[in-house]
Parts: sequence; C-alpha cells; structure tokens
Amino acid sequence: MKSIAKQLVRLALFCGCLLGPATPAQEVRRALPVEPTVAETPVPGVAPYRPPAAPVPVAPAGNPPVAETRALGVAPDVQPAPGAAPPAATGPASVNDTALFLAGMPVSEGSSLLLLEQSAAWQQHASFFDQAWAKLAARQFTGIRDWEVNYLPDATQPLRVVFYMFSGPDFLYANQFFPNAGTYILAGTEPIGPLPEVTRFAGPALDYVLQNLQRSLNSVLRFSFFITKDMKNDLQNEQLKGTLPIFYVFLARAGKTITDVSFITLDKSGEEHPAAPNEKSKSLTPGVRITFSGAPGAPPQTLYYFTTDLSNDGIRQQPGFLKFGRGQGTGVSLLKSASYLMFENGFSTVRNFLLEQSKAIVQDDSGIPIAAFDQSKWLLRFFGSYAGPIEIFKQYYQPQLQGLYQQSNPAPLSFGIGYRWSPRQSTLIVATPRGTEVSPLRTEQLQPQAQPPPPLPPQPAPPSPVPTPTASPRLPRM
Repeated sequence: MKSIAKQLVRLALFCGCLLGPATPAQEVRRALPVEPTVAETPVPGVAPYRPPAAPVPVAPAGNPPVAETRALGVAPDVQPAPGAAPPAATGPASVNDTALFLAGMPVSEGSSLLLLEQSAAWQQHASFFDQAWAKLAARQFTGIRDWEVNYLPDATQPLRVVFYMFSGPDFLYANQFFPNAGTYILAGTEPIGPLPEVTRFAGPALDYVLQNLQRSLNSVLRFSFFITKDMKNDLQNEQLKGTLPIFYVFLARAGKTITDVSFITLDKSGEEHPAAPNEKSKSLTPGVRITFSGAPGAPPQTLYYFTTDLSNDGIRQQPGFLKFGRGQGTGVSLLKSASYLMFENGFSTVRNFLLEQSKAIVQDDSGIPIAAFDQSKWLLRFFGSYAGPIEIFKQYYQPQLQGLYQQSNPAPLSFGIGYRWSPRQSTLIVATPRGTEVSPLRTEQLQPQAQPPPPLPPQPAPPSPVPTPTASPRLPRM
C-alpha cells in the first residue's frame, strides 16, 4: 500500500509540473461559452464566429495607435485579455454611432461604444461586413452605376420623392438606384421595432446579437432580395427586433449620417403625428421617420418606412398611407421582388396609385404587369432577359412580355435584380409617360422650398432641335 501511495504522489507532482499552477474555478467558467452556438448548420455565406484559442491581448509593437487606425477608417486591432468577456459599455450611444457599430464601421471618438469595438465579436462582425460590401460593390453596385450612366442618367440627380412599395427594409437598393432623393417612402408588413440599444449587449450576448444581424442580411447581400419567411423569424429576435437595425446598417454603409429617428403614425387623412414605438391602431398607420445627410454640405434627406397592409382591404382600413403619399407629389417608383401581388385584383388600389403618381417606374417582372400599362400613355424599355417567374410564381408568366423582349433586342445587364438574381436571367423594365422624352430636369421643380429666380424678359423661342436616333436611348428626363 505504501508503495502505491508513493507512486500516486509522484504522479501528482509530475502532472503539476506539466500543467503549472491551478486555474481558479471562476476563470474556468469565464472561459466556457455562456451562450449556445447560433446555429448547428451555419447559413451559407455567414460563417459563425469562433474566438481563437489564445487571443493576443495587445496589438503588436509598431502598429499605429487606435486613434490613428480609426482616422484611416480601419477597425482597431485590439483583442480582449485571454478568457475575459468583452468590456461593458456605459451610457447611451447616439443613433448614428449605433448605426456605425451595427454596420461594422468605426464609431465617433468619445462614443460609449468604443470599448465594445475592442471585442473579438465586433472585430469579426466588422470583417464580415467589409468583405460582404466589397463583393456587393463588385458584383452589383458597379454594374448599376454603369447602367444608369447609359440609360438612367437623371437617377442620380436630386429627386423629390421615391416610392418603394413591398420593400421591407431594403433601403440598400433604393439608395443605389436613386441616391439623392429628398424623400424615400418605403412600405411593407415587417415591423419597425424599438430603437436598437447596443450597450445592453456587452458580454457574451454580443456575439450572438451580431451574428443574428449578419444572418438577417444574408439573402439580400447574396441575392438582392429578402426572403420573407426567413426575415419574419429574424426580425422577431429578442435582442434586435424589427427593421430599424437593418436600416441602420444600410444607411451607415451608404455613407449617410443619421441625425434623427422619430416614431410616427398617419391618421386617416394622411396627417403625420408623433407616436410611441410600434403604436397600433386599426385606423392609424405606424411608421418611422429617419433624417440623415450624405456628403458634407449636402441637403438633408428623409426616409419613411410604414408597416402597412397594401391590399385593397388593408388600404380601406388605413387610408392615410396613400393619402400621405399623394401629398408628396409625383415621384419615381422602384419595384422588385414584389411577389407579383399587383397582378391580383386585390392589390389594384396601390397599383393604380403608382401609375398615377409616378413619372418613372423602374421594376423587375414581379411589379406591375405589362398588361396594366396603357402603351399609348407609357413608353416601356426593356433590359436583360425574360426567363419567366421562378417556380413558386410560375402562374404569373407573361406571354406578352416574352414577345416584347423578343422584339426589342434589349441591352444586357451586368448586375442581378429580382428573383432571377443572375444577371443573365434578370429582367429590368423602365416605364415613363409618353410626351416627357425631352423634358429637362429642373431642380426648382423638385425642391419646392427653393425660391424661383425672377422672370426674364421675353425672348424669341429658339428653333426646336431635331432629335438624333441612337441605338440605346436614354431615359426621358425626370
């Protein structure tokens, strides 16, 4: 027995030499994951973050200081101490800093979110969005800009209002097509949610929150549209509910500075009133108004998003939304991945609203059916190809549109749009009222707040120019 005991003592001493000092139980618990992993099988394109086994506590010597890296627009490479939870932030953050943080971009100096930027979870989040936006710019944004230069040149000019029905939180493409509109009006059934408060998620929960935000944006970043079923689940997340976090990401990544976020409701007459977040009423239309600016010195812009049912029955219950839209004047409309709802008689009211209030409509084949355009009043131009709807919408195939594509020899697209997200199969249609082909874009018409210049003395009218036909006509002026 004594020999056995001596052997056990020697074995214990040998193991102690190998393992070093004992680790306190508290440190062991802190090193273990508190939250479960986000998903057993990661969503394609969103690799779950797993912290390194031995994170480096301090940036290597010779790296620029944090202030310098922030001035360059690069996330500071600072890791928490081994086994330590991300540091807790204190105090409220501004709406713009919150948007920057959620978008994986450096927040302002002195922000209460600076400490959270040092966490490994946020570092991974910033890397994810940097890579995703670089791919998106190469695959989509460059092609959209080139297409607009050739076929939609006035889209980047100041516009009064952009209507985007059935949009959900897709400010991303509203801004890509029409970056300088004074007002954007978006509408969908997705909830707005409360103001995001990121400082509540210091600690292990931050990793889960940021990964869920990545997941909710996965489909729009890869395919150009949200998948309604998936988005419904993602927007009910307890940590970051609703569409506001997604709007924040799109605005920040577009280089916008958010100056105000206000919850509103529309009464039956279309008048705007302050409201509590997500205030509900059968007759009131809940919404949010986000005020932001672009480049320094640029005029302020406004984004409205309303949670509303755009069916005929829904509009009868909440008539204020379309009345509010009419009060904004005529504008341009964007429609994509709209589930072919306006092919149905039950959505005729919103379809007629867009035909009446739009001086240009840019859409894929899921928006307004071709048969609804009176071609004696509308000029239609076609781009890309028409492969018909995807399988779940096959009943909305348009033989008339197929014939028009075969006759018109449309210019190809270098970006994808809609459910047929491959550029080789995407359909894009531009509709403008006839008789507006040579109307000049007048800034004073689009910005009624500007005072018109004093009238000039009458001058003899110059002779009308003779238009020169081109192989690829430009969009009529908006």
